[in-house]
Amino acid sequence: MFRDSKVSQYKKKHYKLYMALLRLFRFLGSSIVKIFLITSLVGIVSVHIAFFFVHYTYSYMIMDSETAVLQTEAAVVSGEFSAYTSLDEAKRDGMYNRLVQYSSLNSVRIRIVDESYRIVLDSYSLETAKTIVNPRVIDVFNIGKSKSGCDKKTGEIEAVVPVYGNTPEMLGVLVMNFDYSEVGSFEKQVKDRTYTFEIIIDAVVIAFSALFANLSMSGYKRVFKIAEDVASGHTDKRMEVKGSTELRDFACSFNEIMDKTSELDESRQEFVSNVSHELKTPITSIKVLADSLNMQEDVPLELYKEFMQDIAAEIDRENKIIEDLLSLVRLDKKASLLNLTSVNLNELLELVLKRLKPIAQKKNVEILFESFRPVVAEIDEVKFTQVISNLVENAIKYNVNDGWVHVSLNADYQYFYVRVEDSGIGIPAESQNKIFERFYRVDKARSRETGGTGLGLAIVKNIILMHHGTIKMHSEENIGTTFTLRIPLNYVE
Repeated sequence: MFRDSKVSQYKKKHYKLYMALLRLFRFLGSSIVKIFLITSLVGIVSVHIAFFFVHYTYSYMIMDSETAVLQTEAAVVSGEFSAYTSLDEAKRDGMYNRLVQYSSLNSVRIRIVDESYRIVLDSYSLETAKTIVNPRVIDVFNIGKSKSGCDKKTGEIEAVVPVYGNTPEMLGVLVMNFDYSEVGSFEKQVKDRTYTFEIIIDAVVIAFSALFANLSMSGYKRVFKIAEDVASGHTDKRMEVKGSTELRDFACSFNEIMDKTSELDESRQEFVSNVSHELKTPITSIKVLADSLNMQEDVPLELYKEFMQDIAAEIDRENKIIEDLLSLVRLDKKASLLNLTSVNLNELLELVLKRLKPIAQKKNVEILFESFRPVVAEIDEVKFTQVISNLVENAIKYNVNDGWVHVSLNADYQYFYVRVEDSGIGIPAESQNKIFERFYRVDKARSRETGGTGLGLAIVKNIILMHHGTIKMHSEENIGTTFTLRIPLNYVE
């Protein structure tokens, strides 16, 4: 017993760990985490790029400023030679000693180079009497203009200017160097401080990203909650159409789907109710007739036959309803049930109308057929025959005495068209959008007199849809009704 308890606790502990890990993985895969990561990454990278350019621009500006200052100083020092005719004269006058003092006071290195590229003065006493090979010096000797720049290898800023005396000829070149390590040290301190500021901004970006991700998903959380409620059975819930464009579009589509689903449920409930009523009515009539016979003694043969005829008629009506229901069930299945063949529609329509002429003659209704051209189409012959039979039979049943039914056939390069027009009683405007619903009848009493089940037009529409066609209706009361079919000549999946 103790061991079983330990095992149970072990399993429970690992189950909790498993559920915790599962929730963690679900959270990491959620949109809010993705938005947070993307926003943070974009923000932090943008901050670092911005600071990089700030550092680069700042370094460039400092270097450019120091180079300009050094070049100005070199030009000023070079101007001190304007009173001499040669470098030797300047040296004898103590110019070199003054340059060494200036170099010491201003932390710059000064070198004087003569026309033979020999260093006649080095304030640091490192290269005196040596030959200098410096591209800037050579350029200055050749073009006579100042040159300056920064040498990253030596860490120095260099300014090279020509030296002129009181004669037009160039006496030599002055090279002034400045070690910018101190400037670099100051620049590093500035960078260190900006790095601290950069880290603070990164933290702000991360906090803002978390807030932005949460706010961005708040609308979606509301939508998901409603979807979960609907999945739990609360089908009356609807989404508010607000928020971003995507959320509004989704809410509209979701509400439309739910409205259609509700309509479908109501239609199914009404269908079941109608089926129950339609099937129950003949059975009730049969039971009443049978009970009437059973309750009477010595029933006359004539009355017995009359009641049995009524019972047989009710059985036929029940059988008709069941057959139509079975037809609808079969039609609700895949369109692959179609038995497609190439059919001569002119001959098919003539044959159907010929079969229906006896029914029309009872009401003295004239049937007219008009064909504009020979038409051959790929259809299910049996099902399409049922369509034409239903439409023409309805046109006869709900027609007036001495009326007419006009059937026409036409086609173009893509579709064929069948038009069934009658001079009947017409359909009221308030009923015209419901006539293709199952068990719907405009006049129930008259429908029962004519043997209608309310399923004929529903069957017609389903068959036409299976053929990828359309059916339209136009009707006016006491004038007549027109049905127009349009179906492709060639069936395409």
